[in-house]
Order: sequence, then structure tokens, then C-alpha cells
Amino acid sequence: MAFYAYLLRCSNGAYYAGHTDDLTARFGAHQTGALGGYTSRYRPVTLEWSQDFPDRPTALDAERQIKGWSRAKKEALIRGDWDAIHLLAMRTPVIRDSSSSRSARSADPQDERETTESARPEEGLSRAAVEGPSRRAFKPEQITSPVIILVRPQLGQNIGKAARAMLNFGLTELRLVAPRDGWPNPDAGPAASGADQLLEQAVVYPTVAAAVADCTAVFASTVRRRDLVLPVVGPTAMAAEIHASPGRTAILFGPERSGLATEDVALAHKIVTVPINPEFGSLNLAQAVILLAYEWSRGQPLEQPTYKDAELRAPQFEVEGLVGQVDEALVASNYYFPVDRTEVTRLNLRTMLTKPAWSTREIRALRGMIRSIAKGTKR
Repeated sequence: MAFYAYLLRCSNGAYYAGHTDDLTARFGAHQTGALGGYTSRYRPVTLEWSQDFPDRPTALDAERQIKGWSRAKKEALIRGDWDAIHLLAMRTPVIRDSSSSRSARSADPQDERETTESARPEEGLSRAAVEGPSRRAFKPEQITSPVIILVRPQLGQNIGKAARAMLNFGLTELRLVAPRDGWPNPDAGPAASGADQLLEQAVVYPTVAAAVADCTAVFASTVRRRDLVLPVVGPTAMAAEIHASPGRTAILFGPERSGLATEDVALAHKIVTVPINPEFGSLNLAQAVILLAYEWSRGQPLEQPTYKDAELRAPQFEVEGLVGQVDEALVASNYYFPVDRTEVTRLNLRTMLTKPAWSTREIRALRGMIRSIAKGTKR
């Protein structure tokens, strides 16, 4: 009998680790909400990684180990990137004040810490276990959503507006490098207009180098730096490269007043520049974020908002009832003239009334209008 450790991704972007002796049944229970708890509130969930073990204690140990891993390390596990897991285990601590840590941990079901790992990759899970033939055929999806990194942001309002812009277009991972006024910032929440969870999960880093340590492609959003020899791309090319990248990607945005410093840009692989009026090149932080987030989202199947869910087309007998009622009203008003054109006119009438995909609600409304006109009643 096999036992499994597994890693789920919830609809809010958080990861959830567990173990079971029946992976199919357990995943189904998470997906339907039958288990209750955290995953039931953030469905649908996707199974990102699983591994079988010979006994329950070993699977439980693996679950406990993964729960304490950082988000970046969990995503390296999903990719099967053991070198990245080893590198992240050796990573230096990331500064995060206590109130921010409590907020983030109340939002996420499990640790996803950004400090030095207490558990080494050599303990419990092994490279052979992750990459070997015992791994199940649950293939993780390619990670295409970029991390948004705000470098030394100055105003909490701008951080909140940037978070709102991110969530508008499906981006959920925000990193902050040395925010001027500390973190959390009370001005960020109201400006986020509902993107509070994204702010709660934001992680603070002391340096740009620490913030991009797990990224394989980094784009610096800035005007072209002539003091650096870096490729310069537009938003469309940047989005295409992010979608094609198999690893974690990031977009850097600089402080509101001065933009990214040369040493910040030097840590990027490419510069991304938004075509803008050279005589008025003033973009605020949230505007810059929303432009690049939108460009990335064009390659994603985001939901298109509608005012009302699509209604089913009415059955044909209801359409026939509408046609018959209109015909009776026209006969009563002596509409058909000359008589020898009656059948042609009726065919035209049928074509006009059957061409639209009327719903039952719409047909009932039309028939009520026709009935009122035919009776000549007044309210």
C-alpha cells in the first residue's frame, strides 16, 4: 500500500501540503470542499506535486517538511529543480517585521516562510525521490505569472494601487524591497480596493539581489539606461518571453521619485520600456504596473466580465407561440394587404422572429407587450 505527500495550489495562490493513502479520493474531497477547512474556501484547487512513500510516517514527515518551506522552495519542488531547492536552503534570512509575518501567516494555510530554511533538502526528500520513477504522473503546469517587485517604494497608497492593478490582471505575488515607511503600511489597504490578501502575502526583502534570487529571468521597468549594456524590449516582447520561460520570472519597478538605480538594473537580464510620449514621460508606479500586467494578461484566459450570465435559448415551441401571437394580432388589425402577399409576409415575419436567439424570459416579455398593444389597455 502506498502513501502520498502532496502539494495543492489554492485559487488565492497559496500552497497547501498534506498526505493521504488515497490521492485521487483526497484530491476530489479538496476540490469539492467536502473536507472543509482552508482549501474549501479557496477552490478550485490544483494538484501541483505528489510523491509516494512506503509508509504513513514517512509521508507525514515529508508533509511537515514541505509545510515549513518557503514559497520559492515549494515552487522549485514543483518544477523538480533540485539545484534551486539546495540554493534556497542556503539563502540568507529575509527581514520581515513581526506584524507582517502574523498577517501573512493568517492568510496562508501554511508557513511559506522567507527566512533561512530549518529543514535541509537532504533530509526526508531526495533528488532521486523527486525525479525518480516513483514520482506520479501529475505534471505541474509551467509557471508563467511573473513576480512584481517594488524596489524602495515610498508611499503606502502607491503600493496599494499597484496591488490592485496586479490583481486586476491575475498577478498575485508581490515583493517589496526596503519600503521607505516600513511594512505593513496603513495607507496601502484602502488604496488596494479589495486586494487585501495580496498585500497580506507580500514579502519584504532587504535587497534587490535577495528578492530576485529564485528568478531565472528579470525585467527592469525603466527608461533605457545608457550606462548599462542590456537588451531593451517592449511590453509585448517581455510578455512573450515570460510565457515561454520555464522558471520564475520577475519585473522590477523603482521608487516613485527616482526610478531604479543603476545597481538595481544591473541585476536584471533585460530592460523593458513602455512606449510613451517623450515630451511627457510621467508614469506613476501603479500605471507602470498596470501596463505591464495587462500586456502579460493578454496571453492568459482571464474571465471576461458580463452584466448577466448567458441565458439558454428558448425551446422552439415557445418561439412558435410568439410567431402565432404576432400573426393573430396582425390578422385582427387587417395588416396583411394585399391578400396575395400574405404568405410571403408571414415567411418574412417568421424569419425575423426566429433569427434572434430569444430566451424564455425575453419571449414572455415580448408576448406580454403584444398582448397589451392588441387589447389597447391603459394603465
